[in-house]
Amino acid sequence: MSTVSRTAPAVLAAALLLAACGSQSASPGGGTGGGPVRAEALCPSDVSRYGSPPSSEPSVRPSGTPTALPLPSAGGTAEDGVKITALYAWGPGSGCAGVAYSADFELTNHQAETATYTLTFGFLSASGGPVDNAEQSVEAVAPGRTVKGTVAVGEPVGNASEVTGVEVRKVRSVPQSEASSASGTCPKSGMRLYADQGDAAMGLRAVGLHLVNCGTGPLRLNGYPKLTLEDEDHDTVDGVRILQGTDQISTGLGGDGSPQPVVLRPGEAALAELAWRNTAQAGAAVNAPYVRVWATPTADPVMVMPELDLGTTGKLGVGPWRKDETHREPGPATSTAAARP
Repeated sequence: MSTVSRTAPAVLAAALLLAACGSQSASPGGGTGGGPVRAEALCPSDVSRYGSPPSSEPSVRPSGTPTALPLPSAGGTAEDGVKITALYAWGPGSGCAGVAYSADFELTNHQAETATYTLTFGFLSASGGPVDNAEQSVEAVAPGRTVKGTVAVGEPVGNASEVTGVEVRKVRSVPQSEASSASGTCPKSGMRLYADQGDAAMGLRAVGLHLVNCGTGPLRLNGYPKLTLEDEDHDTVDGVRILQGTDQISTGLGGDGSPQPVVLRPGEAALAELAWRNTAQAGAAVNAPYVRVWATPTADPVMVMPELDLGTTGKLGVGPWRKDETHREPGPATSTAAARP
């Protein structure tokens, strides 16, 4: 379950210029002095509201004249291979409507395999308090490579403080071969698996695992998805009991009952619920950001990020696969429109 702030409706995020390059080829002026990373300032014109699907081909147009803001000390602008290289304010005279602030960053993959990243940035006021959060996805970064990008936030709502700083709040990564996807090209497996944003109330958490048959033949399910949990360092989390059925966590979540055979025709989908409580008593609390999921015993694993905050309960309930009657695949006209740059 993502911890990115969703309280501000004007939060915007865009992937701009994620061009792979060697780490030695970073542009001059990309230090901590607030100078621009590139020769031309770029207007983050391809931003969309948080939660909207990104465009298939992020676009950037050279325009606008933002104001470069000073960055904090180097320790506040780098984390887990992500370095913020510049911060900009886009005022009324900048030539970029709808964008208030943007930050340039560099991401280096220090892992041994190609990975897809989800980055959370915090835009800060002069007191260090949060003004807005923005989440950015960066796909398929090869080992040892560095990519550059830009993240932006829109005009503040109400009497929000001015942004004077930015920090890397959270870095999450999954192997590219196990990355989840709710849309786009159908994997070779013929199925797409992803987790939704979930729900939380009074210490009870629930997240849905969604499986879509995007292949050309029927897909048969019978039973529960297989799970393993991993911590922030991708080490296996032991000592957590994975229970069959969410009714052992709480009733009325939809993940109870015995497994039934499910046959998914192309375009149909199935759903399995995860449920847990974050109650913390004596002992160390357990957090598992990552869950590796096998939809069937012979399927390739897919890694999702439900951000399990299990407290000291030591229990995670998983419901059986059941057909998701509410799922609707987009029609050809919708898909074609979404693919345009």
